[in-house]
Formats: sequence, C-alpha cells, structure tokens
Amino acid sequence: MTTLRKASSNAARRSEASRQAILTAAFDLVNEVGYAKLSIEGIAARAGVGKQTIYRWWPSKGMVLFDAFLMLGEGSDGEAVLPDTGDLEADLKAVLRATVAELNDPRYDEPMRALNTEIMHDPALAAAYAERLDGPMKELKRQRLRDAQRAGQLADDLDLDVAVEMLWGPLLNRWLQRGGPLTSEYADAVVETALNGLRPRR
Repeated sequence: MTTLRKASSNAARRSEASRQAILTAAFDLVNEVGYAKLSIEGIAARAGVGKQTIYRWWPSKGMVLFDAFLMLGEGSDGEAVLPDTGDLEADLKAVLRATVAELNDPRYDEPMRALNTEIMHDPALAAAYAERLDGPMKELKRQRLRDAQRAGQLADDLDLDVAVEMLWGPLLNRWLQRGGPLTSEYADAVVETALNGLRPRR
C-alpha cells in the first residue's frame, strides 16, 4: 500500500508540474508570437510535453489560455473582495484605477485581447468564462454596491447589473476599441459620472 501511495503521489506531482508548464508556456508564447500563431504543438514543445497531454486536459488553445489566466490568481491569499472603507466613491475609484493598470500592463495586453476575441467565436469558452471568472467577479461588484445600498449611499431600486455595466463597461470598451487614453483620470471620471448622474445638479 505504501508503494502505491508513493506512486500515486509522484504521478500527481508530475501531472501538476506538467499543467503548470503548459499554462506558463501558453501565456509566454501568446505574448511572443500572437494568438493567431499560437498552436497546441508550439505550447507542447515549449512545455516539454506531448500534444496529446494537452488535448487530454483542454479541448482548444483558447481554453488553455483561459486556464493560464486563472493560474495567475491561484497564489493569491484569501477570498477576493472589493474594498469597503465606507466611502463608496473612493473605493470605486481605487478599483477602477487598478483595472486600468491591469489593462495597460503589456504582459497581459495581448493574452487578454486574444481571450476576448476567442470568447466571441467559441461558445464553450464563453460559457466557461462566464461561470468561472466573469460571473463570480460580477457578483463581487454587485455585493459591494448592495452594501452601499444598505448603507443608504445608493438608491434602493437601483438595478445592480446595470450599475456594474455602467462602471466597468466604459473601461473595457475603450481598451478593446483603443478608443482613447486609458488613464486613472478617465477611471475617476467614469465613477463620478455614474454616481452623480447625467442631469444638471440643482
């Protein structure tokens, strides 16, 4: 039994090491060659595994890249939460500024653009993205706004889904379409406009 346990443990470690190597290779390669030239064969060669090993775990290069993104957050400590200092405007500005910094990071620009493009064409990848990343993140955002509602900082009848889209949507849209500079000042303006409304102040 001891021998069996050791063999099983060694196999699990080898599998995890292979998984990490594959995901790291995919992330590095998409930055080097672009998503159009990224291939399962190239990922396998960089990771030092057979391509059948990749196909055993992932159905497409898009799913490999998606898991590579998820891997980036695996080492973070604790459960993800949005800041709640009691100052909703300041908290939202801090979060959107962090989003701007991430979108502007050259290490993530090409992989994130590739992933967004692939999601539009791959229903299975879109469903996985919604279930494993986008959905949970949206719920974190809704929860922060829900807490602000309870504190009397937002209207009781506010549609939280629309509010989330109003706050984060402009950043993603400007980034995807390269429609203008993506700056901290722009993030602040989005928050102020969303919270203060478009009507003239009386």
